[in-house]
Amino acid sequence: MKTLLRVRTLALWAASIQIQVLCISPALASSADVKRMQIEAQDTTIVRDDWGIAHVHGKSDADAVFGMIYAEAEDDFNRVETNYLNTMGRLAEAEGEKAIYQDLRVRLFVSPGALKRRYAASPAWLQVLMTAWADGLNLYLRSHRQVKPRVIGKFEPWMALSFSEGSIGGDIERVPLDALATFYGARPRARFAAAQRDQPQEPKGSNGFAIAPANAKNHHALLLINPHTSFFFRSELQATSDEGLNAYGAATWGQFFIYQGFNERVGWVHTSSGLDAVDFFSETIVKKHGRIFYRYASELRPVSTSTIRIAYRDRRGGYAWKSFTAYRTHHGPIIQERDGKWVSIALMQKPVEALSQSFLLTKAQSYAAFMKVMELRANSSNNTIFADADGDIAYLHPQFIPRRDDRFDYTEPVDGADPATDWHGLHALDEAPHLLNPPNGWIMNTNNWPYSAAGANSPKRENYPRYMDTAGETPRGVHAAMVLQDTQDFTLASLNDAAFDSYLPAFARLIPTLLKAYDGLAATRPLKGKLAEQIEILRSWDYRWSAESVATSLACLWGDALWGEVEKDAKGAKVSVYDYIAERTTGEQKLAALAAVSGRLEHDFGSWRIAWGEINRFQRLTGDIVQTFTDAGASIAIRFTSARWGSLASFGARRYEGTNKYYGSSGNSFVAIVEFGEKVAARAVSTGGESGDPHSAHFDDQTARYADGALREVYFYPSQLIGHIERAYHPH
Repeated sequence: MKTLLRVRTLALWAASIQIQVLCISPALASSADVKRMQIEAQDTTIVRDDWGIAHVHGKSDADAVFGMIYAEAEDDFNRVETNYLNTMGRLAEAEGEKAIYQDLRVRLFVSPGALKRRYAASPAWLQVLMTAWADGLNLYLRSHRQVKPRVIGKFEPWMALSFSEGSIGGDIERVPLDALATFYGARPRARFAAAQRDQPQEPKGSNGFAIAPANAKNHHALLLINPHTSFFFRSELQATSDEGLNAYGAATWGQFFIYQGFNERVGWVHTSSGLDAVDFFSETIVKKHGRIFYRYASELRPVSTSTIRIAYRDRRGGYAWKSFTAYRTHHGPIIQERDGKWVSIALMQKPVEALSQSFLLTKAQSYAAFMKVMELRANSSNNTIFADADGDIAYLHPQFIPRRDDRFDYTEPVDGADPATDWHGLHALDEAPHLLNPPNGWIMNTNNWPYSAAGANSPKRENYPRYMDTAGETPRGVHAAMVLQDTQDFTLASLNDAAFDSYLPAFARLIPTLLKAYDGLAATRPLKGKLAEQIEILRSWDYRWSAESVATSLACLWGDALWGEVEKDAKGAKVSVYDYIAERTTGEQKLAALAAVSGRLEHDFGSWRIAWGEINRFQRLTGDIVQTFTDAGASIAIRFTSARWGSLASFGARRYEGTNKYYGSSGNSFVAIVEFGEKVAARAVSTGGESGDPHSAHFDDQTARYADGALREVYFYPSQLIGHIERAYHPH
């Protein structure tokens, strides 16, 4: 019946707007591939709403995948292609020698030959989807001749397996590029991703809240989906089919599944986990008779070798090659040398299962169905917060969890010669921290540990191995519990308010230590008078951000300065930076940092009395993947701060060369709030806009809503689209 309703409403769409006719170059009509594309395109309709968001409908799931990736390519083909250059280890073909070791890192784990073999052995249904995925991209390139790929002129189905899980970063990025490059022959001076010392990196992660019907005004489950990623990291869209697919949300550019989102009955949000699922092994190397061995128990095993050839663009615009001899033990590839030993790495390598799990989750209609898909155990890096129309809410830990001997500290390299350090299979799902319908009526995760996910009803830390979590508690976790507890009447609007609550719990702890240091300062000390006004502003502050707040400016810049000063020492002491700032920095350090920040503000802005919104800015001038920022360009004030200080709404901003203002490049990237009643109701906002084209009306049309936390209506049902359609068309 639902399918019939959708078909009838699709007919209404067609009646309300002229649908563009498929147009493929006649010169290509004899190609078997193009004939298949022609059929897929005819069976697929894309409707663009008045925010430019694509609502894709196909007769089959494959048709929906075809249209979904075609729409993504229309919106930002550069991001689609670049993601696959990264995940296939081909970035140097576009960017030259500087990317060789980034490619080598990938190619230690991924090779075209291996992916082709995995594709050939994958389930038939998945092969059909991968073929449709490649067809959608290839049709786009054939019909948009003005678009010039950086490298990939033709996409092949097996390539989809190189990017099978949609989170930001990934396990492979745990391999340190500096050390990898040094081991495999780069000059020691090569540096990668160097951060400015006084401007710490924004925490990566997300927020997920699930509210049970008992705590909701309308007695329906509610879900907050709030990934924190680099900006413009995902496309917002909807994919539906006559085979039961109907998923809405955020899809990482180039992928054919909704990674953060919901369907008619189920919603899910993934948050970066503190689980340790990537391990390093110190290998004792023995060289004899011209061969290389590693010690394992009482035996010497040969280190296996392979040749990896990396293509790169040379300075003349042509191509050159660099070859490497890669080394591997049974634990995994060798990635560095440390303290006289080689270090190997073990991590999940299940691309077929991961891609299957990512897609099948979007079609689950209940908690039981969702958990059945999770049995593939192909997610190693993300927690999941779940809610559904049956009123179930749940917390799920990552499913790929190697079983290990908890005597060892796996946060550091363990002795690879000791068989006891090896992985011993995977944990069952019920052996990991998990929650289903806790009596408090809410669940949250903010990349903190799972042991506060439901307040007093959370999983107990002592019941699990240490490697189940390495994150600990965070200020955002403390803040989330504050806004969720003791509330029994949540609505879409009030959950929106909670997601943008302005309290900064980190400063509620840290600022009093600064005030104490000032109060203990002798009246004769120069800083006593120099900092008097700043201290009084901070003393009267309620620890809440706002665009007009001078205290927010002083606190955030002061915190950044101290963080940059002590982060390395805190890591060496295995103490959280918060604890280190509060308990181990001297009063002199705290006051000197405030004085330095005040001086910098005076130099940059003419006064230290600068409102936060004057400093903290959102700017989008180009569609470039790496944004350029300038104080001379238009920008908009952002009220919320870095997630580091406990802001649930995250905005990771810093100064850039030539700027005095701070510009954001990561944080809140897609925010959605969903209510699972008889019909789904949802609100959402994306950073900037749907399109990566600066000439598009949808390049920055969501910017003001993003800054204000003013989520817009999601047009989930065809009836909601009526009156909000810009155009409807077949891929062409």
